[in-house]
Amino acid sequence: MAADLDETKQSSKDRWSGLAYDTSDDQQDITRGKGLVDTLFQAPSGDGTHVAVLSSYEYISKGRREYNFDNTMDGYYIAPSFMDKLLVHITKNFMNLPNIKVPLILGIWGGKGQGKSFQCELVLAKMGINPIMMSAGELESGNAGEPAKLIRQRYREAADIIAKGKMCCLFINDLDAGAGRLGGTTQYTVNNQMVNATLMNIADNPTNVQLSGMYNKQVNARVPVVVTGNDFSTLYAPLIRDGRMEKFYWAPTREDCIGVCTGIFRTDDVRKEDVVELVDTFPGQSIDFFGALRARVYDDEVRKWIADVGVEKVGKRLVNSRDGLPTFEQPEMTLEKLLGYGNMLVREQENVKRVQLAEKYLSEAALGDANDDAMKTGSFY
Repeated sequence: MAADLDETKQSSKDRWSGLAYDTSDDQQDITRGKGLVDTLFQAPSGDGTHVAVLSSYEYISKGRREYNFDNTMDGYYIAPSFMDKLLVHITKNFMNLPNIKVPLILGIWGGKGQGKSFQCELVLAKMGINPIMMSAGELESGNAGEPAKLIRQRYREAADIIAKGKMCCLFINDLDAGAGRLGGTTQYTVNNQMVNATLMNIADNPTNVQLSGMYNKQVNARVPVVVTGNDFSTLYAPLIRDGRMEKFYWAPTREDCIGVCTGIFRTDDVRKEDVVELVDTFPGQSIDFFGALRARVYDDEVRKWIADVGVEKVGKRLVNSRDGLPTFEQPEMTLEKLLGYGNMLVREQENVKRVQLAEKYLSEAALGDANDDAMKTGSFY
């Protein structure tokens, strides 16, 4: 049989050479002979076996989210999952979805110093929204009913802005600190009750929010409400039920921490590798820790300036001075310097947790463990 084969009759053309330049989906295009058969024997375009059975997006897992938007604002990093939750919540509240009850309130909660409020500000700024702001300190008053009335007023202010053609929302910082029960010693006042009841009522009737003394039927615009806090289990349980409040627990991942820290040190020429090592060296720290760390680097510059001016003249130089405030050259931020200040901050945190002078004062006349450390080592951090 081998003798009958004539090598000269073999074609030098590789039948599969086109695969090297093929841009179609190899997993889906089941007709590898496409283009090699006369069009007379091929099915019309858009029909027959040349058409892939599935589209490429149908292979993507439904549990995996794809983010196609820019998650930066003025050089600062926004966590994609955080941005997704806030964007979807606000957008849904401005839509008219059929037979769907959209929760009015989005509750973002999580550990201290994780950048919840700042990330919200970045997302809202990116959307072009100037929110109506409230803080936990406004949720208590010497006059009964004032905080509840204030919430309604701020809500209606936001509704007026929306009625004039501009997006807006009501943003309440640290809701649990003003309306929550932080232990058995927290005094639960009438204002706490009325704040919870007012937010519940607004969540149930977002387009009919009236002020006291105004009982005419007037439809106002629906205003999405965003609240932040550390522990929503301290709030009144009916307020945080799913129909009224959509809850989002924010715990930044390692990638999120690296992204945020890259934005913090973006003007300091700190290398990306150094930022990664800094985050990995202090894995349990909050985002605020790294902001405080950057501020600590300027301590040496301020110390030098005080020495040059003199302690007695600091006040005259800083307040109502004709020369203006002093300016500094941007200090060099090396990894060794940042790690050194970071360890100092960690030791300060450990002292707060370990010493607990209040318990010492109640039980004995001692001054605490940190004083023993200072006596032995000659230093106190």
